[in-house]
Amino acid sequence: MTRTVYALARYRDCAAALDFLVSAFGFRVHEASKNDQGVVNHAELLAGDDIIMIGEGSPGGPGVYVAVDDPDAHLSRARAAGASITMELTDQPYGSREYACADPEGNVWFFGTYRP
Repeated sequence: MTRTVYALARYRDCAAALDFLVSAFGFRVHEASKNDQGVVNHAELLAGDDIIMIGEGSPGGPGVYVAVDDPDAHLSRARAAGASITMELTDQPYGSREYACADPEGNVWFFGTYRP
């Protein structure tokens, strides 16, 4: 199954959040990635056949990750339309090229090439 849209949440302590979400809600771990210090900084949880991604960062409400084929062109379009870019294009260690932005109401959106 090829997915395009993923729910996303940020946590100050991604490892603790991962443990809680599995224990409390019965999600299953699809993948957990660690940084150079061995700390979990990204995880993918299965809820049925759907994937929820969690990552390390400042909590600010949930976000949405959308997989796109050409993030460079996508960023140009978003910037031209007035999106507030909160993370410039970044090549991530897990193979994605992605950026983040906020819409006019402050909702957080991530766009990149990653498709778990």
